[in-house]
Parts: sequence; structure tokens; C-alpha cells
Amino acid sequence: MSRKHKERSAAPNQFGREWFDRDYDAKTVYRRLWGYARRYKGMILAGMLLGMLTGGAWGPIFMMVRPMAEQLIPQQTVQAAPAEPAPAPAAEPAKPASATEQLAQTGAKEAAKVGKQLSEAERLFARFGISLSNDDGSARTSVLVLLLLFFAGAVGLKMVTQYLNQYFLTKAGMKVVMDLRNTMFAHLQQQSLAFHGRSDVGKLMSRATGDPSIVQTIISSTMSDLCRAPFEVLTAVVFVGAYAIQNGMLGLLLITVFGYPLCMVPVVWIGRQIRRWTARMLEQSAGMGSNFHENLTCIRVVKAYNTEASETEKYELVNLRQYKMNMRAVRFSILVGPLTELVAMVLAGAFMMMCAFKGFSFVQIIPLLPPFLILYKPMKQIGRIQIALENGRAALQRIFSLLDVHDELVEKPDALPIASFRDSIVFDHVSFRYQGSGDLIVNDANFTIKRGQMYAVVGSTGSGKSTLANLLARFYDVTSGHVLLDGHDIRDYRIADLRTVIGAVTQESILFNDTIAANIAYGSPGATREQIVEAAKLANAHAFIMAHPEGYERVVGEKGFVLSGGERQRVAIARAILRNPPILILDEATSALDTVTEQQVQQAINNLMQNRTIFAIAHRLSTIRNADCILVLERGVIKERGTHEELYALGGIYRRLCDIQKEQQQEA
Repeated sequence: MSRKHKERSAAPNQFGREWFDRDYDAKTVYRRLWGYARRYKGMILAGMLLGMLTGGAWGPIFMMVRPMAEQLIPQQTVQAAPAEPAPAPAAEPAKPASATEQLAQTGAKEAAKVGKQLSEAERLFARFGISLSNDDGSARTSVLVLLLLFFAGAVGLKMVTQYLNQYFLTKAGMKVVMDLRNTMFAHLQQQSLAFHGRSDVGKLMSRATGDPSIVQTIISSTMSDLCRAPFEVLTAVVFVGAYAIQNGMLGLLLITVFGYPLCMVPVVWIGRQIRRWTARMLEQSAGMGSNFHENLTCIRVVKAYNTEASETEKYELVNLRQYKMNMRAVRFSILVGPLTELVAMVLAGAFMMMCAFKGFSFVQIIPLLPPFLILYKPMKQIGRIQIALENGRAALQRIFSLLDVHDELVEKPDALPIASFRDSIVFDHVSFRYQGSGDLIVNDANFTIKRGQMYAVVGSTGSGKSTLANLLARFYDVTSGHVLLDGHDIRDYRIADLRTVIGAVTQESILFNDTIAANIAYGSPGATREQIVEAAKLANAHAFIMAHPEGYERVVGEKGFVLSGGERQRVAIARAILRNPPILILDEATSALDTVTEQQVQQAINNLMQNRTIFAIAHRLSTIRNADCILVLERGVIKERGTHEELYALGGIYRRLCDIQKEQQQEA
């Protein structure tokens, strides 16, 4: 088999789209995102305003460049000038040249401007008792020092506003992501078992953990760039424009500015390509996470069948597809920065070259260097904002696709409360099929369970036994007919109340990665240690729990990995016993127990039957001999019913099942 063929066969769904995925336009997803961000609007607005101040803080920095240049360059010119012949003696000694006279060497026009600026500065500082000139009128060194101090203050202000801008937006982004994850988790809890049966666990995990991180980047980083970078560009452009008008450079500036929009055309096209490949990348990443999760969940089977090498090869193929998807997106995204930077630098260089050819002095050109040098970074950020928004749109589509699924059991607005079970459970002509399936799993089931009775269901694998229990607990709604509890359809009750009066020990004993005590108390948060221990004793779990040094504080590992199958089952039974529901579903609850333990648990179940109703799904028929009624299912239809003695004497399906199990026990 070729590598390409293996790669295709590794995952039938090439891009990992789930059955509930849908497409949204950018306006829709970002309007819905604002619904989550709105509660932190004060923090976001503060961050945005600080970002604008950060961009605007370049203005004072740019304005300081020329005065500092004018203080330094003329002094260098004078020092570098060749020695002149001594002037003829004058009647009076010549006064030292003032600052204005020194700067006059660069041109009468420049001297007039600088003189006016210095006069205004001198009047301003004189109000605070600060003199910018010596007694003889020459410029003090303190002028340059003051200019440097103002420059440092402007830079410091920019640093502070930039820090606060990123802090507020990052904090808001993290809070929005936290809310999104909480909403997604709560939403998944409300979905029916049918939804979870159709959905891939690994892909759901990716949506709930990975995709919100991309949303956080949009708020904390992209929004910071969105409110700061345009103001940085605007500040630089306004300064350059005003300076160009003041110094007669406007015509040259307009020639170069017209070239800027040309760089945005490829950026828009690249953004669309990135959104397409980013969506596929996220879907592929979810598939890779699903593969990883499935492998670790089934690691016992992998080890037992010695398939480590083939599983590794399968994962490598999935990982290779992920790499290819990433590289397609990266090829487009890395084009934006260099492209925008190149255009900005070429335009700035062209402008300054034309200024030089037109005869403008270095002192006139040097104030344009800082704005042109910093322009490329915010222009590059603006170009990448489009890319980031497209990435965010792809992630938000996956998030809102999940949140828009409502495959959940509907509770009536006027649903009835239920505090206890008083009379009977009735299955009234109940039929059921799974969504999208044409075959009935349960077909016209009719029976009545009185309070305090034990009903048991037996049958071959796939006969519909567990489905009956799921319908009673309302994990699914019936396709036709009614399940009645004390005369009311269970769909008329509040779902939370219904689950309170019905407890269950499922066929697969699921434990959480917590202590044994916490697992037994799950669903009974107010239980005391004495109650936990008593429940464990009734389930015959106390002895093996106390045999370990940590006792009830022993952590059982993921899904109870550190316990044996029988130990996990007994902890699960203790959990149901502690909850003390009036109705108890036992879905093959003793299937994982050895013969001795099975007898002990059966005795505990017999003790529990007083004032309780038991609905048991049995694999080992020996555990249901005392049942008030046994239902024999075959392909969803109740073929036989009665007590153990009645059904065995009937000589039908039930007797055949009993005889098969008896032979198996004798052979063992």
C-alpha cells in the first residue's frame, strides 16, 4: 500500500468537519463575540484608548528631532570650519555669537525660523525661572539637556501606555475565553446522549480548548494592533504632511503616498486564502487530537494486540496532514509582513531621495527619518490584522457551530416537580429508534412496575435491554408511546427532579480521577464520612478500600484505572446506594464481579429492595432469581415475562439462556 493511499485511508473525513458544522459570515461571528466581550467593555475601551495614546505618543517624539538636530549640527559645523584670518581690531571687543547668529550659518531662512522658535521657547521657560541663553545671548547647553529630557519623557509615556494597553486587552481576552469555555462546557452537559454518541470526543475537546485560544489572540493582540497601529501611522503621516507643507515638500509627498494602496490588494487576497486553510487546519488538528485521545483511552487493547507500531504509523500520517495544512497557511501569512515592509521602505526611500535631489538641506530632511523608519512596523501590523481576523473567524465558526446545536431533551416551561416515587412505573406501548435509523430498537413494550418490586430484563446482546433503562431515566425520549411515573408522562417532569429519584449503576463503571470517598459521594455533596463508609459496606467495598494504606483517600486514577474491574463496580454501586434513590437501575451491575463478590453484592441489593423499586438488566441470570418479574427481550420485542420459576418451566428463550450459562459455569 502506498503512503498516499495510507494517508487517505487514515481518516475518511478529510477535513474533520462534524455533522453540526456550518458557515457564518464575519459580521455574524464578531457580533456574537462582542456579546461575550461586552461585559468587559470598560476594560476593552480603556485598552483601546491607551493604544490610541501609544500611537499618538510618537508625535512629541517626532517634534523633538529637529530642535535637537539644530542644536548639534550647527555647533559641529562651526568647529569643523577652517581657521579664518584674524579680524581687524575694532574699537570695542566683539560679543560672542548668539544662538540665532550661530544657526544663521545654515541659511537666512532657517535662522529666522529657528530664532522665532527659540524666542518662543525662551519666553515659555522664563515663566518658570529657566533661562535658555547666557548673559551674552549665546545658547546654553541646557537647551539640549531639556530637549533630551522632553524626549525621554515622551518615550516613557509611550512605554507606560503601551504596557497598560496590552495588559487591559490581554486580561479582557483571557476573561472572554474563560467565559466561552464555560459556556461550551455547560452547553455540552445539556446535550442528549444521542448528540454525544454522534460526536467525536477528541474534536469536541479541540473546540473547547484550542479554538478559544485563537479568540484570545484576537482580543489581546490583534485588537491592540488595531487601535495602536493606525494611530501610529496617522501620527507619522500627519507629522510628515504638516512638515512637508511647512517646508514646501507636499508635492513630493503626494507622489509617494499614492503608491501605498497598491500593497493592500494582495493582502486582502492572501487573507481569504489563509481563512480557508486555517479552517481546514483547525479541523485537521481536532482530528489529530481525537486520534490521540482514542489511542490513550484504548491503550489496554493496543498493548494486548501488539499494535503499537501500526498505531504510531497511523498517528504519523495524521500528523503529516496537519503539518501540510499548517504550511499552506504559513506560506500565505509570512508574505504579508515582508510585502508591506518592502512597499513602505521603498516609498519612504523614494520620498527622501527626491527631497535630496530638490536641494533640501540635511537639517530639513533629518526630522523625516524617525516617522519613515517606524512606519513599516505598524503598516505590517495593519496588514496582518486582516490575516488574524480571518483566522479568528475560522475558529469562531467552529465554536458557534457547536453552541448552535440544540440536540437536547426539551423540558416543558410548566414542567412538574417530583420529590418522591409513590405508586408505579408504566411502559405504555413504548417504541424507540435512534435518530436517522429506520430500525426499532424497542418495539411496543408494555409493562407495569409497582413500587417496591424488582423487574429484570434479559436477552442477547443488542436486544434492547439497556435502551429500556435509558428510556426510564429519560436519557432519550420515546419515539412513540409513553413512560409514566405515578400517572404522569416523564416528559412532564423537571429533568433534574426526575434524575434525583432515579439512580443508576451502569454496565461500564465510570469513576473520576479523584479519591474513593469523592467518587462514592459524587452526586451527594452533603454526605458525611460515616454515610460514605456505610454505603461502601453495603456494597461490600469497605474491606478492599481499607486494605490500602490511603483508604478512602486513595486516588483511583482516570476512569478508576488503579482499581480492578470488580473494585470499580463496587465503588459505583456504593455511589448509587449513598444517593438513596427510590428507583434504582442496575445495568448489568454485577457482570464484573467474581462469584463470591457477586453473592455479597446480591445480598446488598436484596437488602436495598425494601421500599425501593429495582429495574435490573441482567447478564448473569443467577442474580435475578428473586425478581418479581423477568422480561425476556428479543430484537426489541418482549417475548416472555414472568418469574424465574414460571419462565424456566415455560421452556422457551429464558430456559435456553439459563441452560447455556449453567453449562458455561460447569465447564469453567
